[in-house]
Amino acid sequence: MIYGRSRWIIAGALAFGLGATIRELVAPPPTLAQPTRRVGLLRATASMHVARAAHTATTLPVGDVLICGGFTGVESRLAQAELFDSRAEKFTPIAQPHDPRHSHTATRLTDGRVLIAGGIAANKNYLATAELFNPGTKTFRTTGRMTMARAGHEAVLLDDGRVLLVGGVGTGWTFLATAEIFDPRTGVFSATGSMSEPRESHVAIKLRDGRVLIAGGHRGRRSAAIISRTSEIFDPATGRFQEAAQMGVRRHKHDGVALDDGRVFIFAGADERDNEGVYSSAEVFDPATGRFQAAPDMRLGRYKHRGTVFVLSSRRLLLGCNTGGGVTILYLARARWLAEGLEWRASFQPRHGCLVSASCSVPA
Repeated sequence: MIYGRSRWIIAGALAFGLGATIRELVAPPPTLAQPTRRVGLLRATASMHVARAAHTATTLPVGDVLICGGFTGVESRLAQAELFDSRAEKFTPIAQPHDPRHSHTATRLTDGRVLIAGGIAANKNYLATAELFNPGTKTFRTTGRMTMARAGHEAVLLDDGRVLLVGGVGTGWTFLATAEIFDPRTGVFSATGSMSEPRESHVAIKLRDGRVLIAGGHRGRRSAAIISRTSEIFDPATGRFQEAAQMGVRRHKHDGVALDDGRVFIFAGADERDNEGVYSSAEVFDPATGRFQAAPDMRLGRYKHRGTVFVLSSRRLLLGCNTGGGVTILYLARARWLAEGLEWRASFQPRHGCLVSASCSVPA
């Protein structure tokens, strides 16, 4: 989560497998630069008051970070909210949300408030409730109900200030193709067009022209899971989804980010085997051609890392990771602070590529 002088707070984790500090190199077509450049350092800061996973972390206008929800230890024990003070570098408990939840979304609106929507309650019921966090008063208040309960969905702030919420899972573990839009002016959610197929563990990335790319994901549980390689584009002007190109591979539990040239970088994730089928592959979607193009593989596969990629001022990408290959679950209350100093092995010229550097620190 970015704030301040291009520094980042990484708070809490649900980690599978071994933790490590990892340096990764990924780029579309290639001009290799000289190695050894210092671009950042992870250092410990104060711990959160409650260890948590499946929470959200949202940067506020003043640079502080809202940590909301998640579960701690078991899914029936939910965490509340706390605020990371970027100046004092400490966490402070704040007024609690009306509905404790995990697997929800948190979207910062244009006026600085944060929309908390959907998720799963302590009794494992799916939630259709939503609330707004006011950074001025540091309090939550309820707002309109969603058109249906959903968790594990994606939420994207549109150019006109509304929020698109798409896909996820609903009551009875029903995989959803539906979408809805929240209007902060009225506090009302309204249904919009549906996707061509249900999706969870997908990505939704806003394009430069204001449309939204939806890619990958899955429907079905465990051995019945069907992993998608399809993509589609939502047009806010029409409220409709249109099928787009297919990715090079089927993937879910992956991540993606819009690059400054308008393309979208999609990477990692897994197939239906999850931690035994983790990808190191990456690809780039070009809105100008409407196609995906393969990018070189990363050195290490990863999945379940959604929301951990950040565009740095150097035009490189910083990627926090969750590596595959293990089943140990660690609930971390510690935070990590990214400042100056970390040395990378090599880099590609930013005009043509992206440095993807993953840093996971797991205490002994």
